[in-house]
Amino acid sequence: MDDDAGRNTDDGFAARLRRETAEAHGAAERSPFMEELLSGALAPQALTTFLAQVHQLYAVLEPAVDALRHDVVVAPFADDRLRRLPAVSADLRAHAGEDWHEHLVPLPATERYAQRLQEVAVWPAGLVTHHYLRYLGDLSGGQVVRRLLARAYGWPEAELRSWDFPEVPSPKRYRDHYRSLLDAAPWDDAERDRVVEEARRGYRLNEELFTELSALLPQWRR
Repeated sequence: MDDDAGRNTDDGFAARLRRETAEAHGAAERSPFMEELLSGALAPQALTTFLAQVHQLYAVLEPAVDALRHDVVVAPFADDRLRRLPAVSADLRAHAGEDWHEHLVPLPATERYAQRLQEVAVWPAGLVTHHYLRYLGDLSGGQVVRRLLARAYGWPEAELRSWDFPEVPSPKRYRDHYRSLLDAAPWDDAERDRVVEEARRGYRLNEELFTELSALLPQWRR
């Protein structure tokens, strides 16, 4: 999830989006699961389960973006350098072995999240909203996640590709560029209101997923 915040009243839509979703974003970030995972307190199966959920989300989101990549709204955001599914698959193979597909068992929250992604696949602005939530999060807080996991478990960074963007040399500059695209998106006031509400919904879906992962912590604690 995108973790930059703050705006002035005269800033553009991207700043408004960050400001008006800050509460939902903050709630989504407060996860006992991530806290314990990043501290090194959990068995490796916790990461496998988490990546399996993420894989199922990108398995819906990325084909949906491909299907609308020539749409006037979606086209500026449909950047293949952001694509995560191959990297998440590689990480699952590294941590779960060649039978990694057997770990793709969705939690109920993952099913709800994926269902919403399927629903917005025909709504360009809604698809861009979830694109923003997932990828800018990986480009910001995800960089910290990768470093902490490598430090806590001794995993090589080659086994943590889910948060690696080798074709994006400066994540900060890319995030700034992405926000300029949000500012320039051809949405009227009503559509922008819908985007803000959809972003709040996306954060809630993410929070529900982490709540369900946190409920599984006892089985992973070392």
